[in-house]
Amino acid sequence: MALAPGTQAPDFEAKNHAGETIRLSDFRGKKVVLYFYPKDDTPGCTAEACNLRDNYDRFLAAGYEVIGVSTDSEKSHTKFREKYSLPFPLIADTDKKIHELYETWVEKSMYGKTYMGTARITYVIDEQGVIIDTIEKVKTKEHASQILK
Repeated sequence: MALAPGTQAPDFEAKNHAGETIRLSDFRGKKVVLYFYPKDDTPGCTAEACNLRDNYDRFLAAGYEVIGVSTDSEKSHTKFREKYSLPFPLIADTDKKIHELYETWVEKSMYGKTYMGTARITYVIDEQGVIIDTIEKVKTKEHASQILK
């Protein structure tokens, strides 16, 4: 179950792709698109990241910062960003603490087997740090249009 709109977005501190510490509170005063995705350089995740990249100027013009989060390492994020020229930071949540705060580390099933994994969810957060939209049915190839309505 994702966090509902109207909820204060949990603050966090983690390392981004470059090993720099990033906190959600650093972005107060700006709107934030915080998107959780399962794995770097996989078809759906690449389509989603590239759609956000291709619309990045629109996000900036509308006052948004875009931040991606997955359980991949900083090194994996660096390769992914470079390969697809992604202009926004990717957070390496290898200990899944941010996933747990945002309720995106969930039980999934494939081919009859259950396992824990990342739910593809995007949170849109306002300038005061309040969640204003939760997108649980992400359309990877047209995700920007789901956010910039």
